[in-house]
Amino acid sequence: MLQQSISLPQVLNRPVETILINILPQEIRVAVLEDNRACEIHIERPQGRGLVGNVYLGTVRRVLPGMQSAFVDIGLERAAFLHIVDMVEQRHSQNDNKRIEHILFEGQVIPVQVIKDPIGNKGARISTQISLAGRFLVHLPQDEHIGISQRIEDEEVRLNLKKRIESLIKEGEPRGFIIRTSAETATDEELLADMAYLRSMRESLWNDAKTLPPQSLLYQDLPLYLRVMRDLVSPQTKYIIVDNQEAHREMCDFAEHYVRNACNKIQLFQGERTLFETHGIEDEIRRSLYPRVNLRVGGYLVIEPTEAMTTIDVNTGGFVGRHNFDETILKTNLEACHAIARELRLRNIGGMVIVDFIDMGNLAHRNLVLQELANALSYDRTRVTLNGFTSLGLVEITRKRTRESIYHLLTNDCPYCHGRGHVKTLQTICYEIFREIQRDVTHNNVESFRILASPAVIEMLIDEEAESLAQLSAQIGKPISLTAESSYMQENFDVIAEHK
Repeated sequence: MLQQSISLPQVLNRPVETILINILPQEIRVAVLEDNRACEIHIERPQGRGLVGNVYLGTVRRVLPGMQSAFVDIGLERAAFLHIVDMVEQRHSQNDNKRIEHILFEGQVIPVQVIKDPIGNKGARISTQISLAGRFLVHLPQDEHIGISQRIEDEEVRLNLKKRIESLIKEGEPRGFIIRTSAETATDEELLADMAYLRSMRESLWNDAKTLPPQSLLYQDLPLYLRVMRDLVSPQTKYIIVDNQEAHREMCDFAEHYVRNACNKIQLFQGERTLFETHGIEDEIRRSLYPRVNLRVGGYLVIEPTEAMTTIDVNTGGFVGRHNFDETILKTNLEACHAIARELRLRNIGGMVIVDFIDMGNLAHRNLVLQELANALSYDRTRVTLNGFTSLGLVEITRKRTRESIYHLLTNDCPYCHGRGHVKTLQTICYEIFREIQRDVTHNNVESFRILASPAVIEMLIDEEAESLAQLSAQIGKPISLTAESSYMQENFDVIAEHK
């Protein structure tokens, strides 16, 4: 049984950040470095641009009372999924028994917002609660409530921020806002400008909803390089380096209006090598696609994504330590905590994560590792929940998933091994060939057999399995010839029965 969730500490001193932005017509990539080490990679392609935040004019296709959900056509390949808990009518209702069939009907046209991208075979998840993100505030056009980001934990700060926002809203103006963490350092002028920007965006959206046809895109979030300016730039950000002149100009204009303190941080990269190669990011991306992650002390992690969860195994490897084995285990596990937290962010691993630390019999050591992991995870911008050790010595982490991981974005299953990650041994393939010959020999008029296989398999048949091949030929009373095909992969072969 899992223990109760462990609170992550509030980060007081974040590392110095550098943001690198690499732009091609086909792809935008962003790397966030903390103390000159990559910790986040964001990738956006025009044909596969993330949908989270987009607002569509959807058509209800099916209402499922039993599941209290509906499928809504928003013009994508798969219908989007809407659950009653994500409906503004349910959120504003005092009646917990409100049912979806009393709110929606098939053919109804409604504005909806994507809250989770399509992942695998699942369609996008949507909400009828529209939210529009600004630099310091998130506007909720259908709400009158002023909320505050959960990441602002100090109650006095929360209270003062709420009073400030309330004082800036004139009578009769929309009041639905969520205060973002960046608002703590914003001036009143910046907050008022953010409100005006969000209200004009809302008016444009509602006007389009009245005039455009169903399945229309009513609102699309900013491109990645401008979302970086809005969402990622913080007081800890020292440099923002971009390698595209047009994007550099747009970012400077955006900063001038919405992120004034970032204006002097934006730099245009002009080097002989590419931006990502200069800072070692290409190597970081390559390494993020492999399961093994080496630790400085000599141990390593093995990260394996599965359909239901991601498993992370911690191993000592060649590290034996200088004193006793318990200290070796503790030191490896403590370093693994920081590597795990970094890899979750770097690979954008979401959902359930199960960590198998090296077994520790010492309860104090377990508590040290758990606290170190909580500290390391506290730097994550994405919501993370950490649970204590189970009776089996495993630790469960859940990390909010809103987009594909780097692994799924950049890779496909191998067409040869079909995602197994392994191939059959040469000996196994030889015996499969023998069995196929034995099955085919029962057919009439077979005069001989010819085996077509990869050079490695043919070499095995000529060498180590030569005696077995001769015995088979004698048993069936038919000659067997071999042909090496250089185009065949290791598991590919053909057995050709030559007739009289």
